[in-house]
Amino acid sequence: MTGKGEEYLIARKKQIEQRRKIVTIVSMVSFVGSMVFATIPSIQQAIQSPKPVAASVSPESALQQQVKGYELVLQREPENQLALEKLSLLRLNLKDAKGAMEPLEKLVKLHPERQDYKTVLEQIKKQEGIGQAKGDRSTNNQPKSP
Repeated sequence: MTGKGEEYLIARKKQIEQRRKIVTIVSMVSFVGSMVFATIPSIQQAIQSPKPVAASVSPESALQQQVKGYELVLQREPENQLALEKLSLLRLNLKDAKGAMEPLEKLVKLHPERQDYKTVLEQIKKQEGIGQAKGDRSTNNQPKSP
């Protein structure tokens, strides 16, 4: 009986080892497969990413989009200090001094203690005033010439 018992134990150990190998192989294949399937979407996204479109967007149009965003915020919250500040700065960056004056005037009214708002508004008004005075002189010179 000991011969049959030993043979049985040896045969059983071999079966257990074969099953372990199979489970290990299946686990490794599953792991590798899940890694591949996880990386495929990111690879496809990298291949199909619209890099040329992003490069073709001009900085000015990006600023225009930001201006529209802040204008939408101000439609919902007309006294939003941050939106008013950013809108005035963006308009100044776009060389729209007259457009920047409106949110700055509102900021001065809402926050009269902020001297920086007043200073920037005064500077813009001076620049606009100088531009208008030059325009007036040039139009005044034209009638005098004939």
